[in-house]
Amino acid sequence: MRVRTLAVVSAGLREPSSTRLLADRLATATVTELDQEVVVEHVELREHGHDLVNNLLTGFPSGDLRAAVDTVTKADGLIVVTPIFSASCSGLFKMFFDVLDAGSLAGKPVLVAATGGTARHSLALEHALRPLFAYLRSIVVPTAVFAASEDWSSTELSGRIDRAAAELAGLIAGRGHDAPVDPFEDPAPFEQPLAKG
Repeated sequence: MRVRTLAVVSAGLREPSSTRLLADRLATATVTELDQEVVVEHVELREHGHDLVNNLLTGFPSGDLRAAVDTVTKADGLIVVTPIFSASCSGLFKMFFDVLDAGSLAGKPVLVAATGGTARHSLALEHALRPLFAYLRSIVVPTAVFAASEDWSSTELSGRIDRAAAELAGLIAGRGHDAPVDPFEDPAPFEQPLAKG
């Protein structure tokens, strides 16, 4: 049985962060559900803020950002967690997914989650995050997880975490390993376009 990789992207702005805390709980629950060897790789977007802006301006990721992008695109499954600001995901979170190559998350199982001050922000998962990952052609698990400030000690949050983790684990376990295709890996020979009909 081969080792699975799980990338965990969190867009919290502070340290410690409730966004990272939720990401860690989701990752732990998913690893438990998978019941096999799993390598969990964390991507803290706060550490890549300047590089993300530079990438948007230049079109090229720096070394550290390139490594973070590779971690996400090569993983077998993905957990993404953002704080909710102004009824949507954070700008840092959106910037990261804006710089990914088209198709790099196609078919990848994704669990979406968010944190916010009140439960009024919970619908942002459905009108902001789920459409984003549908556009990226990812497979988003049915259960999204939102944690408001008052949710942290509730058994209901624990139940949602376990349900979402089981759904993600099921998708990962049932999926073969398809490495991302590098469009420059096997170019057509230079002579081919010039050859006569």
